[in-house]
Amino acid sequence: MCSPAQKTRTMRCLRTTKGGHTMIEENIRRLRKNAKMSQEDLAEKLSVVRQTVSKWERGLSVPDAEMVIKIAALFNVPVSELLGMETQADDSAAPHSATVSDISIKELTEELARLNAELAEKNKAERRMKLVSQKRGVILLLCFAAVIFSANIQNQTLAACAVGVCSTAALLILYKNLALFTDTVADEMHTRALTITTFFNIGMILVVITVTMLTESGVLTLSASGEKIFATAVVAVIIIFSGMISPRLPFNRHTGLRLPWTVRDEATWNVAHRILGITALPVALFYIAAAIVADDHMKTITLCAVAFWIGIPAAVSYIYYQRKMHGRA
Repeated sequence: MCSPAQKTRTMRCLRTTKGGHTMIEENIRRLRKNAKMSQEDLAEKLSVVRQTVSKWERGLSVPDAEMVIKIAALFNVPVSELLGMETQADDSAAPHSATVSDISIKELTEELARLNAELAEKNKAERRMKLVSQKRGVILLLCFAAVIFSANIQNQTLAACAVGVCSTAALLILYKNLALFTDTVADEMHTRALTITTFFNIGMILVVITVTMLTESGVLTLSASGEKIFATAVVAVIIIFSGMISPRLPFNRHTGLRLPWTVRDEATWNVAHRILGITALPVALFYIAAAIVADDHMKTITLCAVAFWIGIPAAVSYIYYQRKMHGRA
């Protein structure tokens, strides 16, 4: 066991440890290379397989307490140095003391437990990122398939059906994995907002696809003015809904006003979505009024409405983000 002075020094170095398993993996690799040993050589001396040494050096596992002591003894270094602890010089201790005397078995066990906990969190995060990439890949594939079907299927009814199926499937995957994609501990209100938004998107796609299929198949007949009214209603509903739900959306990278600066900073995200909530209703009312007065210029009116709807919160949030990054917010 350590003396009181050694124990005090050890606890101090435990508090100043940084890097966790990253330090121990780098130290094992450094000491092995300094000793001009291969992974096979080190594995043979420690009576383990080469894959075990490889996992230690890649940060995929942490050696147990007994193995840490053996490694430290093999390379003639203090255990604290192997673990990456920054120890302070102690005049009462002999220079470069024995490999185990600078840290007690209990403290070594506690330190390794902490390293294993950090490693478990790291592996959990890596598994999560891998799963996110897989789900995102499927969603992107479905969206790409929808574009291909829309551009290459001559039968408009069949094309609309294919696009609807792909889009709905993508949104259902998003809904099933909301917690995975958002990576946030959202409260009940925020979780409900994400769920409502996803189902709203699915509903709007189904409505548009259904009307398109019915009109293309001749079951439903819409005049030119009827088509304009339907298009205006769809755009207005989307804008109004966004204004109602946007202030409640939690910070995430998949649902909301996803701009390079809003997805990098939560405060900027909140600013953008608060402004989106304030401006949505006035923009929607302006759009409806303009569509009634000048229905011959629907494309221009729709373009202007969408530009104001997205442009105002985008511009204000960008200015806020830049000021914050330069310390003026």
